[in-house]
Amino acid sequence: MRNRVLRRFESPAHEHGRCVQQALATAEAKCLAEGMRLTAIRRRVLELIWGSHEPVKAYDLLDKLRAEDRRAAPPTVYRALNFLLETGLVHKIESHNAYVGCGQPKEGHSSQFLICKDCGSVAELDDPQVSRLLAAKARQLGFKVDRECIEIAGLCSGCSGRQARVRSRARTD
Repeated sequence: MRNRVLRRFESPAHEHGRCVQQALATAEAKCLAEGMRLTAIRRRVLELIWGSHEPVKAYDLLDKLRAEDRRAAPPTVYRALNFLLETGLVHKIESHNAYVGCGQPKEGHSSQFLICKDCGSVAELDDPQVSRLLAAKARQLGFKVDRECIEIAGLCSGCSGRQARVRSRARTD
């Protein structure tokens, strides 16, 4: 049974550059193996998404692209995002209408997202048992699941620890 953490909450000391380069190399290999083109704009959008461990909105991507090339337009960004979604290189966080890089784009998987409501970082889990349970419950109600989007809001360990320290200091003052 597969039950994996595909993308962890990263510490402040995390080196984004390394995971950006790894994500780009994985994307290039996947596109090459599947006969798809990772154009310069698709690559740049993926790079911008992986540049942060928080969900990134399309218009924030557009602003960054316009800083590099004034001709960048919304359709360009949305076409790149659609390609990245269809190839499984990114996921859309529906509750934020924003995008994050996929922690394991080489293979299909179910995804459950843990979203820190304080710092905004996202972790991605792959637990098919959760998906099967929800699909079974849906079938009992005569419902057929087409698409699943599981997003759980809460606090990552860094933020919950920080809040606990603040509460502890407040009690001692």
